[in-house]
Amino acid sequence: MTQHTVTVGTTTVPCGPDQTVLDALLRGGVWMPNSCNQGTCGTCKIRVRSGSVEHNASPEDTLPQTERADGFALACQATVCADTVVEPPAGEQTTATHVLRDLVATVTEVRDIARDTRRVLLTLDAPLEFSAGQYVEVTVPGTDVRRQYSLANPPSEPKLLELHIRRRPGGVASDGWIFGAVSVGDRVDVTGPFGDFTFDAESTGPMVLLAGGTGLAPMKSIVRHALALDPHRAITVYHGVRTAEDLYDVALLREWEGQHPGLRLVTCLSRATGGDREGYATDAFVEDVASAKEYTGYICGSEAFVDSAVKAFKRRRMSPRQIRREKFTSAV
Repeated sequence: MTQHTVTVGTTTVPCGPDQTVLDALLRGGVWMPNSCNQGTCGTCKIRVRSGSVEHNASPEDTLPQTERADGFALACQATVCADTVVEPPAGEQTTATHVLRDLVATVTEVRDIARDTRRVLLTLDAPLEFSAGQYVEVTVPGTDVRRQYSLANPPSEPKLLELHIRRRPGGVASDGWIFGAVSVGDRVDVTGPFGDFTFDAESTGPMVLLAGGTGLAPMKSIVRHALALDPHRAITVYHGVRTAEDLYDVALLREWEGQHPGLRLVTCLSRATGGDREGYATDAFVEDVASAKEYTGYICGSEAFVDSAVKAFKRRRMSPRQIRREKFTSAV
């Protein structure tokens, strides 16, 4: 089949017949905003100025027919049918910080850290450059099933991938592999880095991070990176879970608190006692902070958690430009 090209601005990259526009651009060093990479969030919505694309599995909810008729497409789903020129979302940068790569890793540790939650450490054959907060796509060995997992380790550890994985009953990746057949020594195909949920290197004021469940993973990476740059940075982490059995890495974060006076961890249990606070992490933040005008906010968790946290930040007058978020969505 014929290989075509995709052009953004002054940059043209090759695009294979079954390759998505997003994949081609990221591999070609052209930054394109991306989040879920499943067609459900609409972050990577582009406009086709010339040429043509096949929309493939683009959901109607994210890309209705009216938008398709106006030339819009989802870069993570669309493939090109001819040499194509696209326009990225307005106001986004067009130079990639890190080029998308395919790598191979070895499973070096699998450990239970909370109820139905495991930490998996992968050691890469070659280093991967990424930004704190990004994620990778892992292929389940022996299958063509791919799943996305946030990185909990900082960019200063380029050959290590620390993943926090919660068990999903019946899940091919979590239940069948991570809580099933996985073994230390397994060889795993990894693609990354993905995502625009990243540490804001230009911000210098206080940081507040709201994490729901395993949404703590990218927060660990962001906190470690931020403290490496400024050990005295004012950072508050709210970790919201249902019960104490769902908490993890508390001892480690308490240790960091002792080393960095500006760091504070607040554990929030919504359905039990035993944490620092009873109730939701979002409510604890609203109770603690009278005004967040000078803050940079980070949110990661389920869709409902993220939506609630955004409202909490705005309620405390945090600028929308200072709110960064990552929604965990179910695999398609």
